[in-house]
Amino acid sequence: MSRLFSSFFFLGLLLVAEWYGFQAIRTLVQHYSPLTRRISAVLYWVVTVALWGAGIWAMSTRHMGTTPSKGYIGGLLLALVVAKLVVLLFLFPEDLVRSARWVGRLFTGSAGTSATAGAPLTRSEFLSKLALVVAGIPLVALIYGMVRGATDYRVRRVTLRFPNLPASFDGFKLLQISDLHTGSFPSKEPLQRAVRLINEQQADLIFMTGDLVNNYAHEVEEHIDTLAQIKSVLPKFSVLGNHDYADYVSWESREAKQANLQRMIQNHAKIGWQLLMDDSHTIERGGEKIAVLGVQNWSNNGRFPKYGNLAKAHAAAGDAPFKVLLSHDPSHWEGQVLEYPDIDLTLSGHTHGMQFGVNLDFFKWSPVQYVYKQWAGLYEQGKQYLYVNTGLGFIGYPGRVGFLPEITVFELKRA
Repeated sequence: MSRLFSSFFFLGLLLVAEWYGFQAIRTLVQHYSPLTRRISAVLYWVVTVALWGAGIWAMSTRHMGTTPSKGYIGGLLLALVVAKLVVLLFLFPEDLVRSARWVGRLFTGSAGTSATAGAPLTRSEFLSKLALVVAGIPLVALIYGMVRGATDYRVRRVTLRFPNLPASFDGFKLLQISDLHTGSFPSKEPLQRAVRLINEQQADLIFMTGDLVNNYAHEVEEHIDTLAQIKSVLPKFSVLGNHDYADYVSWESREAKQANLQRMIQNHAKIGWQLLMDDSHTIERGGEKIAVLGVQNWSNNGRFPKYGNLAKAHAAAGDAPFKVLLSHDPSHWEGQVLEYPDIDLTLSGHTHGMQFGVNLDFFKWSPVQYVYKQWAGLYEQGKQYLYVNTGLGFIGYPGRVGFLPEITVFELKRA
């Protein structure tokens, strides 16, 4: 019942936002000619209905697979809806005040006063114009995020100090990428730029922490040659994310879904990544060693699966004095990882920073923080660290605002 109520409330909110968006436009052009006002009204509703129709088509066919065109349709729809919700926030309170005054006049019998003739702006007109100006900020930001932000790659550098880090690994550089979602890219060029930037970092060890595709294994295949150019002297390691299991599409049989997963595993190998599925690998340097553990997707959020077996991966790591865990979903950290105090560093992705928010050195905000306690950047508890990479690719909204695509370089130092 609560879910049904939420659905109706959300639908009602969207309808009201559309109406207030129209009212703001109508107020904006009220001093123009009748023909201009009619054309404005027709254009508003034609664009609105067409975009909603395309958006509903894109959402209703997601089970058949995501494509860049569907993403851009959804992104434009999102930008307009957010803008109209901003207009609603400005104009709805004014209507409440007007309604209260009207009711008050009914009871008092007061005729009230009208606006002064010749006044340059009525309060309603001023608020409508102000609402449209403010609504233009997220509208422009979300559109710019699609045009530029989605592939505006940034390198983030993090220095971590550990007392138990073997001396031979002092200054060791790790590089993490995550959430490539290769099925969302309309061309090869963006990932080619990303690979060049990755190689410029000259990292000792490279990790990819899940969600190579949106759903289907074949989505990455046109990018295999590009991703295979990532250079590393040591093995490159990867794990699977929730999207890599293709749980979000309809399959004609269980065997077909399993075949897709096997094809995914083969594609990791073709790229040159060593896929860790509840396993561990030892890295030796100067006669000392560290362990890299990797688990299948495991989430402490009931919406996502628990495929991983951390106990198995931990046992495979043996007595390595320093352990790095690759686990796609950051909720795994509090769900299980902290029960293993000898796992020094956990690297995750999954959240994308919701691809939208405020990302400043002194202040971070994104809607995803209301779902995930650890959602972007570095977290520490006791002697254990978690880092949540906000992703290299995108899905759903085909852009990024605030939380730009990230390549993270860690320098390990002996405390």
